[in-house]
Amino acid sequence: MWNTIEQMAPYAVGYTVPILITALGGLFSERSGIINIGLEGLMVIGSFVGGVSVYYFGPLMGNARAAWLGILLAMLAGTLFSVLHAFASINLNADQTISGTAINLMAGALVLYISRRFVGTGNIVVNSMTRVDIPVLKDIPVIGKLFLTDTYPTTWFVLVILIVSWFVIERTPFGLRLRSCGEFPEAADAAGISVARIRYAGVLLSGACAGLGGAIYTVTTAGQCNGSVDGLGFLALAVMIFGNWKPLNVAGGALLFGLFKCIAASYSTLDINGDGIYWLNTIGLNGHFYRLLPYLITLIVLAFTSRSSRAPKAEGIPYDKGTR
Repeated sequence: MWNTIEQMAPYAVGYTVPILITALGGLFSERSGIINIGLEGLMVIGSFVGGVSVYYFGPLMGNARAAWLGILLAMLAGTLFSVLHAFASINLNADQTISGTAINLMAGALVLYISRRFVGTGNIVVNSMTRVDIPVLKDIPVIGKLFLTDTYPTTWFVLVILIVSWFVIERTPFGLRLRSCGEFPEAADAAGISVARIRYAGVLLSGACAGLGGAIYTVTTAGQCNGSVDGLGFLALAVMIFGNWKPLNVAGGALLFGLFKCIAASYSTLDINGDGIYWLNTIGLNGHFYRLLPYLITLIVLAFTSRSSRAPKAEGIPYDKGTR
């Protein structure tokens, strides 16, 4: 059993990280009052930019450097693409659900068109970022073996972002303004806070984080870009709700969903008892059931936790200065 846990941990973390950073992005947007269900599409954009960067620049500067360049460019691309959602939601007072859905539908089609038109294929295969062991820390009992061995550098990059996000949202004036615009924008406006600017900042941060999540998924776990991120953007939405719009709770939820995503991807190679028998592959369940498992668990978890979840009060409601 312990051998199986050690075997699964790096791969579970590999799925957890893109879910976590994308959910954090959604948290910034929704705590400001803007629903962003376009996280899946923004991840697709980031996945494409990250994959293309490694594809073109890898032979010139090395895959590792190209991957980091792709991650930075993906964050920029996600930010720019999220301007569409921000403009529609804030300036035009459009339905935020429809705007996010449009981004999801447009992103996949746009990426496939650009890939086939300029790269020549709809499936860009890239060399994955190299896993590393963390010196000294890898020798810590239990934790070192599970989480500090055979891990991607992007994991620690995202954990730093998680800590910074918690501090910004809970302990800084910007975080207070962000939360006030999502809870009571009329009071925030009366206090001299520009609701539109804060909400723009929240949506653009969500785009940067989702683009980062998509790029990380491509250059680490997936190793390819084909106009899809396997529904991780929608899982990130579920994680955000499950985590009650709080950064540290979101981190715990991302680890749970990342584990089930790992099981879905590797059920046929899990040797629980170390006896050479892959028992999940021998109990008679169709392989499609395991692929369905993360989304089935999503429905079950949300069914039992959504009642206690409390979304920001002004979420999804366009702000009108005339209502002050």
